[in-house]
Amino acid sequence: MAISQEVITGEMIAAIIQSLLGDRYAIYLEKKDVDFSFGIGQVRLRGNAYFEKNNPALSLRIVPSEIPTFESLGMPDVVKNFTTHSQGFVLITGPTGHGKSTTLAAMVDYINSNRSEHIITLEDPIEYLFTQKKSIISQREVGGDTLSFADGLRSALREDPNVILVGEMRDLETIEAALTLAETGHLVLSTLHTNSSSQTADRIIDVFPAYKQSQIRTQFANSLLGIVSQRLLPKINGGRVLASEVIVANNAVRTLIREGKVHQIPSVIQTSAAEGMISLDKQLADLVKSGTVAAEEALAWSLDPKGLKMQLYQ
Repeated sequence: MAISQEVITGEMIAAIIQSLLGDRYAIYLEKKDVDFSFGIGQVRLRGNAYFEKNNPALSLRIVPSEIPTFESLGMPDVVKNFTTHSQGFVLITGPTGHGKSTTLAAMVDYINSNRSEHIITLEDPIEYLFTQKKSIISQREVGGDTLSFADGLRSALREDPNVILVGEMRDLETIEAALTLAETGHLVLSTLHTNSSSQTADRIIDVFPAYKQSQIRTQFANSLLGIVSQRLLPKINGGRVLASEVIVANNAVRTLIREGKVHQIPSVIQTSAAEGMISLDKQLADLVKSGTVAAEEALAWSLDPKGLKMQLYQ
């Protein structure tokens, strides 16, 4: 028996988007795309409404109801150590869809479970919903609770936070405000779309005009605690596995950032495993050798495919 399938028309999609966005539907029509999140019972979803070929379109992604732990994510212990600091800057980087927001959520939840702090999150949109444990958590959504990340960070100075999560570093004003907060007795956690930990330092500094870059290099070097660049790779037997590159901001790393020699940071990573630094290609090689990930998949995400091949086939 044939099963009839109703065609979803543009009008139907527009009606769904309007029902989900409510008052923000006018913003969608004006800006042509908008991020948002919502809950249905125990299920929470993140959405993006946009246009394609002048027709309304919608993308939805389920956000897990439980916040994962460092252990369930396979996160290195050194990342947990970053959360024990009361001041400084921690960046989680990597491509879109590779778990940066989830890692930030795990960090916030670990602090929430172990310390009495005031944690402010600035998100666009809010994804994971935190239950207050030992900490007070104020979750603010850009567009609803504050006009922008930069505005939210500036007002945070008057809200007495200890820990601040910034969903994404998008512009000069946001980065500048985050650096100031990290220097003035706050732990700042954020994300950036970069392919490697060392590339992240250049991205932060290059946002600023040339006459300010020397000052920003010093400011960033002094406040940085660490950078995690992560990838989620498909496992041979199904599911995904995390591979991370981790920079711990020791004296050598800070000096290279101040002197504009971030291209030398990979060499520091190779020689600083005892301090918790992790090379992405070393992790990829280990995953291939253990039979967890296919060699072709690891090579596709490698920062140095030629060097990875030498590790795999030497």
